[in-house]
Amino acid sequence: MYIATSLDGFIARANGELDWLDNSREPGGEDYGYQEFMDSVDVLIMGRHSFEKVLTFGEWPYGSKPVIVLGTSDPAIPDHLPDTVTALSLRPADLVDSLSTQGAKHLYVDGGITIQRFLAAGLIDEITITRIPVLLGDGIPLFGPLEKDIKLAHIVTRSFDSGYVQSKYRVAKRA
Repeated sequence: MYIATSLDGFIARANGELDWLDNSREPGGEDYGYQEFMDSVDVLIMGRHSFEKVLTFGEWPYGSKPVIVLGTSDPAIPDHLPDTVTALSLRPADLVDSLSTQGAKHLYVDGGITIQRFLAAGLIDEITITRIPVLLGDGIPLFGPLEKDIKLAHIVTRSFDSGYVQSKYRVAKRA
């Protein structure tokens, strides 16, 4: 997973708005490693709410990268999107098994509930979180309740002139 949060851990305002992320690029075009990360991704998996939010951005940001939209109800996929966008309703483990048999190795999981479901299933290996120096006070949290602790090993932390701080962790495998 690769995601930005407010300093107090929210991925969006309570109403789903992301206006606090409007200035997510530093002067000079710093993308915080996002393009390099995306270049390594075989398939992007996101939840329906995240998909619907991305549709409001205007231009489709993922090009021809395969995107799977998970949800209990199929979202309408606009005709202008590439044929690489698919809506499915599968358990995380079943989806990972299916994609693995198709040769996908590096999956990018995005969206709060989707991330939480994949974490709970033990299907996320690395977490990259970029903390934006803003306090929202309320909103949609990145993490939710867990059955048990998920231990992480720190890989690297980078800070940027903008005040953004990005940390990468490896998820410890459960015994």
